[in-house]
Amino acid sequence: MAITAALVKELRDSTGAGMMDAKKALTETDGDMEAAVDWLRTKGLAKAAKKSGRTAAEGLVAVVVDGGTGVAVEVNSETDFVGKNAEFQEMVGGIAKAAVGVDDIDALGAADMGGKTVADTLTDKIATIGENMTLRRMAKLSGDVVTSYVHNAATAGMGKIGVLVALKGGDEALGKQIAMHIAAVNPAALNEADVDPAVVEKERQVQIDIARESGKPDNVIEKMIEGRMKKYLSEITLVNQQFVVNPDLTVGKAAAEAGAEITGFVRLEVGEGIEVEKEDFAAEVAKAAQG
Repeated sequence: MAITAALVKELRDSTGAGMMDAKKALTETDGDMEAAVDWLRTKGLAKAAKKSGRTAAEGLVAVVVDGGTGVAVEVNSETDFVGKNAEFQEMVGGIAKAAVGVDDIDALGAADMGGKTVADTLTDKIATIGENMTLRRMAKLSGDVVTSYVHNAATAGMGKIGVLVALKGGDEALGKQIAMHIAAVNPAALNEADVDPAVVEKERQVQIDIARESGKPDNVIEKMIEGRMKKYLSEITLVNQQFVVNPDLTVGKAAAEAGAEITGFVRLEVGEGIEVEKEDFAAEVAKAAQG
């Protein structure tokens, strides 16, 4: 029986196995779909499908800088223990290197990694390590000087928080200091112009409501809101924040004094934004005991 691409896709979708493994399973079973699923199960290659629904909120962020280009990639696992696994770390490092040559997460999934796509490599690793894993995010940055920093490093170039900073002028030492500031303070944007207008408007409405509670005249309220919004924007924008290395200066002023301008930054933290369902272990045990 001819092994078509459609058959291979159907088997991959139903089992989570890699493309080459799915094709081999169909070849070994002469295209019999049920037999191919069993073949994959006996080889331990269909485990990924059973694990795909489990929340993966741990893992690692890896950063790679190649000349004037930097990439940061987040790969998630179910447990922190897997993030310490050398096999997992090697895979994440390989994915980050592959990311240098692509522009987005979809292209990264299809990128070659030692003869397999990144997506297939991840699927295979799910089967061998035994946890659900996801290629969640990728960010890319370019500039005259691009510097990286990893906080809580598990090994070289990867950890819980990965930061990239792009500078025009300056040097790597300055970039490293700014990257460390970003890791610690987590600015929302580079400057006021980069802040999401919806976020600004929401904060403005909150401040209006607070100010009106004071019962003061509208002209006074207007000045109160203006001052509070200026303070708010200074606290969430990188160039206006007090520099952790020298609180007497803003980050933007410190960069300017070093003959540099910050042109961009990336900060990825493992699991940020993922909702993890908390289980009541005692309740689960009680439920199981009741049948």
